[in-house]
Amino acid sequence: MNTLVIEHVAFDDLPEAWRAGMHVAANARVTVRIEEEQEQAPVTGGNGNPLFGMWRDRADMADVTRYAEQLRSARYGVDGWQSEK
Repeated sequence: MNTLVIEHVAFDDLPEAWRAGMHVAANARVTVRIEEEQEQAPVTGGNGNPLFGMWRDRADMADVTRYAEQLRSARYGVDGWQSEK
């Protein structure tokens, strides 16, 4: 992996595009680190969204129906009507 580190750079000397996203005093000094990105493996399964299945290893969500019923039980009764608070 290739890495370039530039230390103690005056914030004003950075390109405008870099400064635009940073909230730093104009007279500050910063360290810039540029790394080569690793090639990412393609996302598989689901609909291609990397968030798909993010909770699949959670034991408390193994039975999805029961988990959803527990979440709703505080607000809704067994009959489906919203509980009075």
